[in-house]
Amino acid sequence: MLQHLKAVWMFRYFWMSLVRMDLRTRYRRSVLGIFWSLLQPIAMSGIMCVVFSRLFEMTKEVPGYPAPWAAYAAFLLPGMAVWEFIRNSAGIGCNALIHNEAYIRQCPLPYGIYPLRTVMGTAIHFMLSMLVIVTLVCLLRQSFEPLTMLWAVLPMFVLLFLFCWAVATLTAFATVYFHDTTHLVEVGGQLFFFMTPIIYESEKLGNAAWLAEINPVVVYLNVIRDPLWKCELPPMEQYFAAFGLTAVAVGLACGTIGWLQKRVIFQL
Repeated sequence: MLQHLKAVWMFRYFWMSLVRMDLRTRYRRSVLGIFWSLLQPIAMSGIMCVVFSRLFEMTKEVPGYPAPWAAYAAFLLPGMAVWEFIRNSAGIGCNALIHNEAYIRQCPLPYGIYPLRTVMGTAIHFMLSMLVIVTLVCLLRQSFEPLTMLWAVLPMFVLLFLFCWAVATLTAFATVYFHDTTHLVEVGGQLFFFMTPIIYESEKLGNAAWLAEINPVVVYLNVIRDPLWKCELPPMEQYFAAFGLTAVAVGLACGTIGWLQKRVIFQL
């Protein structure tokens, strides 16, 4: 694992140039450029807030917010950003190896570079959206208190990034052997969205609350959303769960690379 990560770092100039090329290609001749990436999640969150704020309004009062709709908006925005990051990393990552077949055949580079190329692009969009979201949450809360909680949130961004990188690696290898993985991830993501407490609190699930307890996305929602939304730290168990889940995902990704890196070229 460490040798592979060291090799990825050695070729950092290569994959960083690929990320820059992707961003330039995507936003070439665009007036707003990369800021268009903020429009979709923020607009979708705004629409959901208007539509669902009454239906899924907070079951308990959240101190610091002037109205229930403001508390719901502050709850929804970070959750949507985290979900979009995970979903896009898994979905776009499906084609990470297939779309880089030319590089794979020409250069014996670490296979982790190609999913990393995908996740770096989605991570840049995620960080920009989080900057806007933190600003909006401060406005909704009418205080700068969420800014004081960034010390607890920023380290969790690193764990989330590693988790997304690992997931993108797993879906990339799965797609090489089973091309329908892309469609399964897309359909599964739509179903998984409504099974995840993003637009509603876990308490709304009632007897089905156990779905949230076994949902890996909920762990990252709690450790990132709670400090910004409620301005308080989640239970320490959530941090242990985030570290453990990230370690398992990274271990599976590294194991998959070690197992299939000499075979996958014959499947491309």
